Amino acid sequence: MQRIQESELIINNRGAVYHLDLRPEELAHTIITVGDPDRVATVSKHFDRIEHKRSHREFVSHTGILGKKRLTVISTGIGPDNIDIVLNELDALVNIDLLTRTIKPQLTQLNIIRLGTSGALQADIPVDSFVVSTHGLGIDNLLNFYRYEENEEEKQLLQSFITQTQLSQRISQPYICGGSAHLIKHFVNNFHHGITVTCPGFYGPQGRILRLGLSNPHLIDRLTQFAFGPHRITNFEMETSGIYGLGKLLGHHALSISAIVANRVTKQFSKDSQAAIEELIKNALEIINNW
Repeated sequence: MQRIQESELIINNRGAVYHLDLRPEELAHTIITVGDPDRVATVSKHFDRIEHKRSHREFVSHTGILGKKRLTVISTGIGPDNIDIVLNELDALVNIDLLTRTIKPQLTQLNIIRLGTSGALQADIPVDSFVVSTHGLGIDNLLNFYRYEENEEEKQLLQSFITQTQLSQRISQPYICGGSAHLIKHFVNNFHHGITVTCPGFYGPQGRILRLGLSNPHLIDRLTQFAFGPHRITNFEMETSGIYGLGKLLGHHALSISAIVANRVTKQFSKDSQAAIEELIKNALEIINNW
């Protein structure tokens, strides 16, 4: 096997991958990702015990036991650029021998579940509800740097999206990837399902106007009105498509679940977003512990 050079995979002086500062034995094979580093403890407080705690930059991780399951919860920070770091380094921890710097002959499949926040793009999805992303549709361009090709259904869905939203290539070359059916099947009751659009920013890319004008001022309306067969866009945020795309390319199961803290159609914002996030965490952990 070809050796991966030191400049390509950085390993620190304690034998951990550089950004996450994790060693292979410090990572569970079921992983919960959150954006906010402070939210890691909000998840791990439900663990029966914590085995490992690491912190480097915005990447905080706790690995421990919940019931009979070993879990890692890790913060990614905000945005698809951070997802590129997190997904690649999580995969390296299980599928690259860090001593020989070679890819292992037998690959390990991870379960990666994002618990985050999001804005709804449909009037019938209220604040404080939960959305499971059937697909991640990226207008962030991350996956365009990798060798990725959509399946036939995804290609048709994507072409319809480009036609209906009239997104120019100057802004984005969109891509789409489905979530793991293996994980989605556990999150059905009391969850909305739909396409999640991933944006490369919070203000202009999500149609917000403060002091700057927008190149696509009708983006919100076009996302809300999009339809392709049974599919519609339910929400948008800044990580899902990268998690789904890289997860699929690397051979992992990936799922994104969002607590809706804002509805961009009805212009409402949650009166207690922390309570909604806490409820999502408790519900998700109960499901994970029982599957």
